[in-house]
Amino acid sequence: MKRRKMISTMGAISLGIASSPLAKAEVVKKPYKVTEKTIETDILIVGGGTAGVVAAIQAGRAGAKTILVESGSQLGGTTTTGGVSFPGIFHAWGKQVIGGIGWELVMDAVNLNDDILPNFSIVPNNTTIRHWRHQVTVNPALYAMLAEEKCVEAGVEIRYYETPTTITFNKGKWSVKTVGKGISNEIICDQIIDCTGNATAASIAGYKLLREEDTQPGSFVFRIGGYDLESLDLSKIPKEYHSRLKQNMLINSDVKVESSVNNFPPTSPYNYVYVHGADSSTSELHTKANLEGRASLLQLIRKLRTFPGCEKIKLLDARPETAIRETYRIEGLYKITHNDYVTGKVFEDSLSYSFYPIDLHRDGKSIYQEFLKEDVVATIPLRALIPKNSQNFLVAGRCLSSDRLANSALRVQASCMGMAQAAAAAAVLAIKHKVTPADVPLAELKSMLKEHGGIVPNA
Repeated sequence: MKRRKMISTMGAISLGIASSPLAKAEVVKKPYKVTEKTIETDILIVGGGTAGVVAAIQAGRAGAKTILVESGSQLGGTTTTGGVSFPGIFHAWGKQVIGGIGWELVMDAVNLNDDILPNFSIVPNNTTIRHWRHQVTVNPALYAMLAEEKCVEAGVEIRYYETPTTITFNKGKWSVKTVGKGISNEIICDQIIDCTGNATAASIAGYKLLREEDTQPGSFVFRIGGYDLESLDLSKIPKEYHSRLKQNMLINSDVKVESSVNNFPPTSPYNYVYVHGADSSTSELHTKANLEGRASLLQLIRKLRTFPGCEKIKLLDARPETAIRETYRIEGLYKITHNDYVTGKVFEDSLSYSFYPIDLHRDGKSIYQEFLKEDVVATIPLRALIPKNSQNFLVAGRCLSSDRLANSALRVQASCMGMAQAAAAAAVLAIKHKVTPADVPLAELKSMLKEHGGIVPNA
């Protein structure tokens, strides 16, 4: 077929399709309406981050009808969307101290990605072998999908792009009004678990929150490539950028050796820029943190490309959100203190462990760290997860009741996973016994946690 004739034929075919009944546009006569529904459930979990995922799976597996509301598009929070895809620490002094659902999820992600675990038998001494070498690197996209799968398998109803606007308690039931894309719901539930990290649900419900004037910076996580560290002449590059270039290229060539300890992270590259005053407690403040993180990264890339040997540096990946370290905490029935943490105090109602040094990022240039003494492991009591003057309400994650120094260690992912499983189990038993979570039988609560793989401190 000659070219002109072929083009003419193609045009006729296109016109024929366009004029066919199948291609006629339909006009929607009714205006777009927001769907309004009333939904009933046993437990409502607000926030699908590191803590919320574990709480939801525990509640669902224990037989409670569970709804998980998440304002974003995927589960995992800091571990996935924030890019801190190396949860820890699950082991202390050569033994595992946090297990259960969080560890199960991490191990599934490790196995499905053929990743390599650190050698937990080698005890960090915080000099040559640092504590963070026991953090476990996971593929964040895979982790998010596995978390979603486990929630669905547990019968959890996941509701993305949805956030609470009002929370009221009346006649033993919570009424939570939420809004999302095209929806406005009222969720009626027996128990609420706030896993937002910012104590958002607790604040809306009217409970008192704690916060310092100064907060730790956030981290905007990214990966860069396109340069060879070993061939760089660092004498021609300002010293302030040396650690930046080195940190991004950490690789442990001996990770497959049985006696080795993974370098952190075991896959290259990884890096982050600090975002001072980063706050995710409102959409405006979170937007500001994200804008500042991206702007700082863009400035950094442009600067690095001016150095000899770095002209071809490329941005390989940047996470969608700035990862937040510190905003609000609840004022709970008990406040975990710095002394409680560093002495490893065990309470009658301690339900999970926490192992991490006091780790306060102060001004983006220095970190105050205080390492736990040998064989000391901190614990988390149930009372620290319950706001004062509350009924049928718990929190899990970095917004638990604690002073600032203790919180700087309690906020890490493995600790949040452990307390989240404890909070969910307490909520389930509170419904069973028709009591508020503070009054659940502790022996039965600890037994349930052990049945689901949790490691419970001995008083």
